[in-house]
Amino acid sequence: MIATQTITPRLERSYARLGVLLIAPTILVFSLVIVYPLLAAIYLSVFSIYTPTLEGNFVGAANYVKLLTGKAFWNSLGVTLIWTVGTLTLQIVFGVGMALLLHQNIWFRSLARSLVLFPYFLSTVVAVLVWRWLFNDLYGAMNHGLMQLGILDLPLDWLGSMPNAMIGVILVGAWKYFPFVVIAVLARLQTIPEHLYEAAKIDGAGPIARFWDVTLPQLRNVLVVIVLLRAIWDFKEFDLIYLLTGGGPVTSTQTLSLLVYQEAFGLNQMGQAAAYSVGMMLVMLVFMVVYIRKTGKEG
Repeated sequence: MIATQTITPRLERSYARLGVLLIAPTILVFSLVIVYPLLAAIYLSVFSIYTPTLEGNFVGAANYVKLLTGKAFWNSLGVTLIWTVGTLTLQIVFGVGMALLLHQNIWFRSLARSLVLFPYFLSTVVAVLVWRWLFNDLYGAMNHGLMQLGILDLPLDWLGSMPNAMIGVILVGAWKYFPFVVIAVLARLQTIPEHLYEAAKIDGAGPIARFWDVTLPQLRNVLVVIVLLRAIWDFKEFDLIYLLTGGGPVTSTQTLSLLVYQEAFGLNQMGQAAAYSVGMMLVMLVFMVVYIRKTGKEG
C-alpha cells in the first residue's frame, strides 16, 4: 500500500515530462510557422518600411488610420466577401447535388466518384491555364459554345470586364473546390440510417419531401462545418484569383490577399501591407471563433 502511494506520483511526473517532451516539437513548429509571423506582422504594421531594403521609420497607428479611412481596404473587403459568398454558394449547391447523385446505385458510380475528385487535386496553375483558354474572347471554347447555341451574338471578354471577370473567377473557384463538399457530404450520406427513409416512404413522402425532412436535417451539422471551413479557405484565396485576373480589371477582383501582395511587392510598402494583413486576420478571426465554438459544441 505504501509502496504504491509513493510510486504513483513518480509515474505521474514521469508521464508529464514525457508528454511535454513529445509535444515540444509541435509547439516549436507552431511557434515558428504561426506565432512568429503573426507577431512580426503586428510589429511591421507600426512602421513605414520600404520592401527592398526593409528599412523605415516608426509611424505608430498611421498605417491603421489609413486602413480605416482609405477606400482600398474596404473595397477589397467587399470584393472578398462577394467572391467568398458566390463561390461558396455554388460549391454547396453543386457539391450536395453531386453527392446525392453519387450516393445512388448507378452503374458508373465508382468511376464517377474517382473523376469528381479531379478538379480538387489538379494543380491550380494547370487549372487556370485551361480556364484562361476556355474564357479567351477570340478563340475560347466558352464563347464559341454560347454563340453556337444562340445565347451570345458577340464574344464576351470574360476576364477583362465587369461583371464578367467576377463571374468567371467565381465559376472557376466553385469548380476547383466543390469536390471537397462532395467528399464530406457523401461520407455523411452513407451513415444515414436506411429505416428513416423507409418510414418516410410509408408516410407517403416523395423524393423531395424525403430530402427536406430526412436528408437535409441529417446533413445540417456537417454542412455547417463545411461552410465555415470553406469560408475561411476561400476568404484567404490568393493564387487562383491572381493567376486568373491579377485583381483586374483595375481592382474589381482584388481581394484582401491580393491587396496585401500589391502593397508589399507592387508599391513596396511593407508596413502598410502588414497593417492590411492584420486587418484581414481580424476579419478571419470571426470565422475561426464561430468554427471553434461550433466544433466545440459538437464535441
